[in-house]
Amino acid sequence: MEWNPETLQFLSQCFLHTLSPYPEPRRRAEASLLEAADRPNYGLAVLRLVSEPTVDEPLRLAAAVNFKNHLRSRWSSELSPERNVPTLAPISDPEKDQIKALIVPLMLSSAPRIQSQLSEALAVIGKHDFPKLWQALLPELRSSLEKAGEGSDYATVNGILNTVNSLFNKFRYQYKTNDLLLDLKYCLDNFAEPLLKIFKRTAGLIDNVANSGGQAVIMRPLIESQKLCCRIFYSLNFQELPEFFEDHMGEWMGEFQKYLTVKYPALEDGGGDGLALVDELRAAVCENISLYMEKNEEEFQGYLGGFVEAVWNLLVVVSKSSSRDGLTVTAIKFLTTVSTSVHHTLFARDDILQQICQCIVIPNVMLRDDDEELFEMNYVEFIRRDMEGSDLDTRRRIACELLKGIATNYKEKVTQMVSSQIQTSLVTYSENPAANWKHKDCAIYLVVSLATKKAGGTLISTDLVDVESFFRSVVVPELQNQDVNAFPMLKAGALKFFTMFRNQISKPIAMALIPDVVRLLGSESSVVHSYAASCIEKLLLVKDDGGKAKYVSSDISPFLLVLMTNLFSVLGKAESEENPYVMKCIMRVLGVADISREVASPCITGLTSVLNKVCENPKNPIFNHYLFEAVAILVRRSCEKDQSLISAFEASLFPSLQLILARDVTEFLPYAFQLIAQLVELNRPPIPQHYMQIFEILLLPDSWKKSGNVPALVRLLQAFLQKAPHELNQEGRLAQVLGIFNKLVSSHSTDEQGFYVLNTVIENLGYDVIAPYMGHIWASLFTRLQNNRTVKFVKSFLIFMSLFLVKHGSQNLVDSMNGVQSNIFPVILEQFWIPNLKLITGSIELKLTSVASTRLIFETQALLDPANSRLWGKMLDSIVTLLSRPEQDRVEEEPDVPDFADNVGYGATFVHLYSAGKKEEDPLRDIRDPKQFLVASLANLSTLSPGRYPQIISANLDPANQAALVQLCSFYNLSIV
Repeated sequence: MEWNPETLQFLSQCFLHTLSPYPEPRRRAEASLLEAADRPNYGLAVLRLVSEPTVDEPLRLAAAVNFKNHLRSRWSSELSPERNVPTLAPISDPEKDQIKALIVPLMLSSAPRIQSQLSEALAVIGKHDFPKLWQALLPELRSSLEKAGEGSDYATVNGILNTVNSLFNKFRYQYKTNDLLLDLKYCLDNFAEPLLKIFKRTAGLIDNVANSGGQAVIMRPLIESQKLCCRIFYSLNFQELPEFFEDHMGEWMGEFQKYLTVKYPALEDGGGDGLALVDELRAAVCENISLYMEKNEEEFQGYLGGFVEAVWNLLVVVSKSSSRDGLTVTAIKFLTTVSTSVHHTLFARDDILQQICQCIVIPNVMLRDDDEELFEMNYVEFIRRDMEGSDLDTRRRIACELLKGIATNYKEKVTQMVSSQIQTSLVTYSENPAANWKHKDCAIYLVVSLATKKAGGTLISTDLVDVESFFRSVVVPELQNQDVNAFPMLKAGALKFFTMFRNQISKPIAMALIPDVVRLLGSESSVVHSYAASCIEKLLLVKDDGGKAKYVSSDISPFLLVLMTNLFSVLGKAESEENPYVMKCIMRVLGVADISREVASPCITGLTSVLNKVCENPKNPIFNHYLFEAVAILVRRSCEKDQSLISAFEASLFPSLQLILARDVTEFLPYAFQLIAQLVELNRPPIPQHYMQIFEILLLPDSWKKSGNVPALVRLLQAFLQKAPHELNQEGRLAQVLGIFNKLVSSHSTDEQGFYVLNTVIENLGYDVIAPYMGHIWASLFTRLQNNRTVKFVKSFLIFMSLFLVKHGSQNLVDSMNGVQSNIFPVILEQFWIPNLKLITGSIELKLTSVASTRLIFETQALLDPANSRLWGKMLDSIVTLLSRPEQDRVEEEPDVPDFADNVGYGATFVHLYSAGKKEEDPLRDIRDPKQFLVASLANLSTLSPGRYPQIISANLDPANQAALVQLCSFYNLSIV
């Protein structure tokens, strides 16, 4: 694309139309730009437009965004890992060189919003080319920084620092490699000194402005500059302490400490975001000193005392403000790091511990107005921050982490102090419960947050209080309060306590309170009814000392109807229509309860009503999964108990399932197919006609195009093949099914699913039906075996041959294979069956393949021929390996590399429904012990030719396997003669 007035006009018009409020001009402009992007020098032309002063700024900003995205998709020439996906034409090297020459000066001279986009674009280039392929960049940025610094041009200074910060980000959190260290050394050699120089120059300017009572407008860019310097400091020091920074540590640390202790009234008291900006600088300083504390403790220790005091005093002030959480969290993290180090003695004195508790911990644990607002306005975010197991650094949690840190060395002191504080808070609450309820919440939160989990278990313990006593006196009154909407945050805290200490609370006490928790499901507070649902759900998972469920169906039967009614009522509330905690509770209760018809009918009605709603706009995958799991478990447990419910469930569910299929609700198709499979399996033949209509859809090739649907479709096809084998052999359906098998088995990602289909056909149809198709089946398998086999494929192939043998006999197996190619069977046996038999895993699979292999060598006349004694002996050796050695000693499987091309056009991800899963069936139920079967068969065979088989065994079996065989004979009291 040549740069001329016509190009300028074309691009200007396109970017103008991309800003149009009307969709049609926008779409046309975007299509034109997409087409133009394939032409050489397009990126360069767009960059020239960005630099064109005659073009309006909104158009230049749109062009800068387009330029950045163009670089993201085309700068690297790396090919797409997926076949059949067109790779965008990469930018040519000459064009790249011109872009590199233009972008830095243009970025530095642009307006702030455009500068930001160009800085990101430069970072995109830097990700691929810096420093090795763009060695001119850092010297150019360094030179520009020095000039801008001398001229106090802080718009340019900050633009450069922002870019450098993006470039150096890669040094954070990456593993230390030689290449990374070489890049780091290059950056240190070129930028460590100028970074310190601009940092000190800016520090001097800040002091001058502060001393003269300067205006916020002057101070703001200076503070921003120091913040960026701190972020770059962090990147350059992350991997290890560079020599330059060690030599100049005093200069850095002096300024760092100043920013934690000095106040800047022009910004902090001037309203707006001035205070937030200064706090961001202080937070960056805290991150830097935390980094030095963790990684360079010895070199840093001389400055530690001053920083601990500075951070301490800062926290006493900022802990009082709810708007300064970011700084609070970072500062407390620093003190926590110190508390667990060899310098923990800084916190040893009783008065210091008391001050930490009173001035830092308690103010940060106490609820604030913004906590209450979040609780009421955004229950999802509140729970995400508050629930057990969250890893978010909230102000409340991090304050308790500080106490835990100190307790690593002073557990007794901390326990005594916090216990005393808990009692003080409870006394304060009792003096005026209505006004002082936050003090009680604080007490409960301290107990919950400072509890510790026993290693390797689920048991939670605390030394702060006696759990049962605290539960009875403090928590139970909140749960039993008859007004479900009074003091909702206290109720949420009480429910959280009950949930966390569920293993310690005795069953009689818990049982007496479950009706109260059920009643709290009626609370208007989304947090309260979510916590109530979570509490019930987790109680039902508690195990007794013997590992059995502590709470069983008879325990919840008395209030089951009320519980289910309340749970479904919650889903009727506007904010909780798709509440995952409630749906998970429904699923768990249905998995435990004794489900009568009186319970099943309203439950299936409620669940299908919810299902119809979410079909309109699936947006909460966790909720949706629990919904389908709840339906599946209800169907399974109800219909297994009462077969007459099947037709009622079909009447309720089928309209919803047909809606999913008709509307092609991509997210739900795998679930729908699994539920239909479950219903098919519950029916007794003949299968109702409405299922056969789905069977016809299932056989269409289009149904199998989305790979996310394949496992669920296979599951459904297996159900039909088992329940309607006679219908399968009509109207050419078997040929269609085998066509599906052929398509699945040809791909790495679906070959296992193909074998599931084939195995079900072999298992459920007579040999007279499948015989005409066996030639095509073997041809498909041999082609894949020859051209593109994997460990997974070979194992599936062995299992298929074994199943074929036990269902249709060894002679049919040998003859059908040799019918494709003369004498192919001994080749398959020697090259694939014998060497890979040891790889089989899974109890049913191991039994099937060992018994089939045993029958093969004792029933196949060709193998019993003395001319094939070696082959016979090697097969026996493999069988003994499979049966006598533990899995870890015989399986050395390497993972197969996934074939990315198989995922092209991937829609919904398949998610297995546990409750709708296919039951594993043993095709050899009459044989209990495959080891005994082998030894008995061998003993019987040897009596026909005494002396022959011990000789074959001695010549062909591994010595360890010979010894194992002797042991087996002794164990079963049988002998080989």
